[in-house]
Amino acid sequence: MGGEPAGTSAVPVGRWRAGVAPLVAGGVVAGATLVLALVDPHEGGYPLCPLLALTGWACPACGGLRATHDLATGDIAGAWAMNPLWVVVVPFLVVAWVLWLRRAWTGTRARAVPAWTGVAALVVLVGFGVARNIPAMVPFLGPS
Repeated sequence: MGGEPAGTSAVPVGRWRAGVAPLVAGGVVAGATLVLALVDPHEGGYPLCPLLALTGWACPACGGLRATHDLATGDIAGAWAMNPLWVVVVPFLVVAWVLWLRRAWTGTRARAVPAWTGVAALVVLVGFGVARNIPAMVPFLGPS
């Protein structure tokens, strides 16, 4: 009586399909974060960074698992001591995921990302990787 026919939903099927990818990605990340929250990488049990094991140099991602554990358990200072770049990047990744989900849900297209952003990200990543291996910077940038 004036409503939708039985078996239909208020949300078009296309929106659900479009939202699957960001929801699955978010679920996988949430699950992995939960594992890291429950199984402390500070206690070992996770593989060692190959670059660190072979050369003694900390790569830009070194300390990332421990930083993620610390963030998931609310220890921001501990996360910062493990990998400050990761602590800065995580909020941007969360916002990017929310925008991806919103765009999928509303059916809007993403704006084109300027080409220079990839180069800038690479420069920051390499710069951080080099800086965290300078002996004077290790106490500030190295995984402690």
